[in-house]
Amino acid sequence: MSNEELKANVLLVDDEEQFLKVVSQRLGMRGLKVEAATSGEEAIKKADQREFDAIILDLVMPGKSGIEVLREIKAKHPDLQIIMLTGHGSIEAGVEAIKEGAIDFMQKPVDFEKLMKKIEEAKNKRFLIIEKKHEEHLKEILQSKPW
Repeated sequence: MSNEELKANVLLVDDEEQFLKVVSQRLGMRGLKVEAATSGEEAIKKADQREFDAIILDLVMPGKSGIEVLREIKAKHPDLQIIMLTGHGSIEAGVEAIKEGAIDFMQKPVDFEKLMKKIEEAKNKRFLIIEKKHEEHLKEILQSKPW
């Protein structure tokens, strides 16, 4: 990662309040704006209400599972970049998360340097996707005009 601070809006989703608090503080100290959600339903609502550069989503939660939340968010917001986290990881769960659109799958306890790198990659990827959409839209507008 470069020397300058990574400026990113991150949604952190986990049902373990202590984990949320510690990770939110550590990410905040690194210059990120972090919002927390303690359930899948809350995460979906927040993803609908504002823009995030990355969503860090726990796989195992009561109510909606991380995979269900991933599917719902990606269906409505395909450009959102989601990093799955788990303390109970399996290769099958990781493969399923990637198939459903997650950009990565990480084990708890979190390696913060790797997580920061993944957030930076997510932000850059999302930026490129949005930029491409805007270019395509501009191209459509230009082609529709009878110059």
